[in-house]
Amino acid sequence: MTIDDDLAAWIAGLDDLFALVAGRFFRVEPRLRARAYVRGLLAPLAAKNGWTLAEAAGDATPDGMQRLLNRATWDDDGVRDDVRAYVVRHLGAADGVLVVDETGFLKKGTKSAGVQRQYSGTAGRVENCQLGVFCAYASSKGRALIDRELYLPKSWIADRDRCREAAVPDDAEFATKTDLARTMLARALDAGVPAAWVTADEAYGKDGKFRAFLEQRRIGYVVAVPCDQAIAGSAGTSRADVLAAHAPAQAWKRRSCGNGAKGPRTYDWAVASLPGGQDGAPPGWTRYLLVRRSLTRNARGELELAYYLCCAPAGTTDEDLIKVAGSRWAVEECFQTAKTETGLDQYQVRRYDAWYRHITLAMLAHAYLSVTAATAPKALAAASSRSRSARSAVSWHT
Repeated sequence: MTIDDDLAAWIAGLDDLFALVAGRFFRVEPRLRARAYVRGLLAPLAAKNGWTLAEAAGDATPDGMQRLLNRATWDDDGVRDDVRAYVVRHLGAADGVLVVDETGFLKKGTKSAGVQRQYSGTAGRVENCQLGVFCAYASSKGRALIDRELYLPKSWIADRDRCREAAVPDDAEFATKTDLARTMLARALDAGVPAAWVTADEAYGKDGKFRAFLEQRRIGYVVAVPCDQAIAGSAGTSRADVLAAHAPAQAWKRRSCGNGAKGPRTYDWAVASLPGGQDGAPPGWTRYLLVRRSLTRNARGELELAYYLCCAPAGTTDEDLIKVAGSRWAVEECFQTAKTETGLDQYQVRRYDAWYRHITLAMLAHAYLSVTAATAPKALAAASSRSRSARSAVSWHT
């Protein structure tokens, strides 16, 4: 294909995508403005804010872009649903995994909805920031962000005047990050997203209500938990690290949990079946403890361990659990790509509704990149090439 052919295919694909979401914009002006906004997010601009996006669209001022985010009438939740449907249509597969995680957006001042000094994993410390909780979809075909929620701390919900100033709805109530994650997962499952698994880090995995929700929805999970996670066994309750310390040598298997930027992510893994008869476990399902051990020692001379609680239909293999554990990195890759390539974190808005609108359009742009990369001839050829080429408390797999 020539460069002209590639460009024509790119524009045609973008036209098809906007045909999908066109009905969410009730007037021509915001629909055309949104298309220009997304084209700007996809453009190789040094920064992607109101001014630069307006300049890329040929506007003299950013007024039109600001109006799109702050005052124009359009259905951003509907666009979110369309993004999810678009991702499922092109990347959906039986091995699909839903991944929930949060990311921080560093901010100055106190006016932006939800902003306060709070821990941001993005910064690795407490910063003045907003936190967004996201749901990503990952399969053998690709990965993309499909849902988003803005976390509003209790201090915000308690100050209704401050909320109104930031356009937070009067009926907004406090929701934990795991509450927001459950809401997004329920939307995905209710929409029939083809996913057999959910994975998340320990901020979500340690929440018993979160795990119970997944079991009630009959979807398998592999979620990280802290080393002191209490786990019920036949000999009573033990910590995850205590159980792992008694895993026999033959229980450890060296496996890759997927490819990273530097090649296969290889660790030693051990899996234990947890005793049956646990309250609430779905009939015919089994709970597991999965332990990951690094191959090299840290600065203290220790082999680092990570722990996961799992629940899946009986007969699930250790390799299945390991693969799902490795798929959690998909959301980190989505964050990195969306922030670097489609301006996910480069917005200049304060209002609650404007945050959702920018984030949704950035997700739309990111989904287009993900689908294009997954379905381009080179990507398909590469995919085709790859396809060729507490001693008594638990029972460890050997």
